[in-house]
Amino acid sequence: MIKGVIFDLDGVLVSTDEMHFEAWKMLAEELGIDKFTKEDNKRQKGVSRMESLEVVLSKGGRIYTATEKEEMAERKNNFYKELLAGLDENAILPGAVDCLKMLRSRGILIGIGSVSKNAPLILARTGLMEYVDKVSCGLDITRSKPDPEVFEVAANKLELKYEECLVVEDSLAGIVAGRAAHMKTLGVGTEYVQLRADYEAPGLNAHIDWETILEV
Repeated sequence: MIKGVIFDLDGVLVSTDEMHFEAWKMLAEELGIDKFTKEDNKRQKGVSRMESLEVVLSKGGRIYTATEKEEMAERKNNFYKELLAGLDENAILPGAVDCLKMLRSRGILIGIGSVSKNAPLILARTGLMEYVDKVSCGLDITRSKPDPEVFEVAANKLELKYEECLVVEDSLAGIVAGRAAHMKTLGVGTEYVQLRADYEAPGLNAHIDWETILEV
């Protein structure tokens, strides 16, 4: 039986994809890289900030030191946080709040499993924090998805066994991470069919057979 649901944040509960793209594009332009596109941005989905930086740097011809890369990643994050200043409840994806309310009414614990260090800020600005029991994010982990660490930390914080948790994800790396933690998975988002999750739906506002999922 599922006792806790652990949600990825971006692309599942909220949409800040455009802000991430703009922040990476701003960094790319600073570096003289003028061909960073949304197709490149798709390659950054579900991976760490440093892995995402490598996607940007692959578009240029220079080699950078580890220290320089850390500084670049921090500059990108500062751009992103500036853009987050305008974030509000309008960033919440359709069906997200109703889904969280429904699960809580059933006594299901709610966790967040996001590699973003900005997850607490996003939850606060959108007003979603009130529906969440525990947050596992980039501040808690040393390994990114597809490593299962972020979901294992979330389950530990919820004080649940891993097999008592369901992971809701919109990226292949996230689904792989959930399975590696021996958790059931629900794939959502525009590419949900390709994720090969245990359950799938185009979004949280779609028909989802929660009765079956939660009783597994």
